[in-house]
Amino acid sequence: MNTHLSILSEVKAGNYKVLARTLTLVENDIKPADSILRDLDSKATVPVLGITGPPGAGKSTLVNVVTDHLVAEGKRIAILAIDPTSPFNFGSLLGDRIRMAGQFNNPNVFIRSLATRGALGGISAKTIEMVDVLKASNFDLIIVETVGVGQSEVEIAGLADKTVVVLVPESGDEVQNIKSGLMEIADCFVINKADREGADTFANNLKKIVHQGVKAIPILKTVADKNIGIDELCKWIIKPEVFNDDRKAFLFAEKAWKLIQHQKMQHIDKKRLREKIQAALKQDDFNIYRFADEFGNS
Repeated sequence: MNTHLSILSEVKAGNYKVLARTLTLVENDIKPADSILRDLDSKATVPVLGITGPPGAGKSTLVNVVTDHLVAEGKRIAILAIDPTSPFNFGSLLGDRIRMAGQFNNPNVFIRSLATRGALGGISAKTIEMVDVLKASNFDLIIVETVGVGQSEVEIAGLADKTVVVLVPESGDEVQNIKSGLMEIADCFVINKADREGADTFANNLKKIVHQGVKAIPILKTVADKNIGIDELCKWIIKPEVFNDDRKAFLFAEKAWKLIQHQKMQHIDKKRLREKIQAALKQDDFNIYRFADEFGNS
């Protein structure tokens, strides 16, 4: 049996040690990472939840309590925390993870940090590859947590099935500035630290902005460190998302675009990419890494 196929069967069975090693191979382009990726079922249906928002909004605390809540309901959760620092600056990365220390010993939780190495918004081709490896395992939900800075957080939209944008009452002015980008990607706004002054005013202002948009976006209030509002948020998170073919093709086209870029392919016609992927998605044995290989060489 091929090494990479036996690795994949261990990953599928939920062997976290093998999964951790596989993610390291993929992150660093070490063989047989390329074979592993090309034998993944890229249509795996494990939902991916993106959590983004400005630094200091309490995303890690929120991820922590949401994880506790869902694990108590018997779910297995994978968390990929994207850190915009350099791989050599472990300070902030570890500092942020300390509050999640309780999760490290939980057999139903798998946590991995990924330094972005300069990719804007932190969604690099590596992130896509690592999420797809996690999708091949036995999780019920994958949470991707990223520090959003300005427009770059729009990048998470191509990766996640649903995106939560976490804000705090003090984010008022900021929302005006990054309004268009946030509206584009948010499937749900969470106002965390909602026990702070100005939370209600901020929620009302946000509702006015949201109602100008095309889609109805829920606005939920939480106080993560006091476990307030988490129940309602978790209900929204686990509600299945149904995608139409256009949306699916759009998401896969975004992923393929990143992978092909990563393979140093220039001047790719994105419109043709979307048309081709729409046709390819109809095939049962669809695999996004083989698709990117073929399209990149065509």
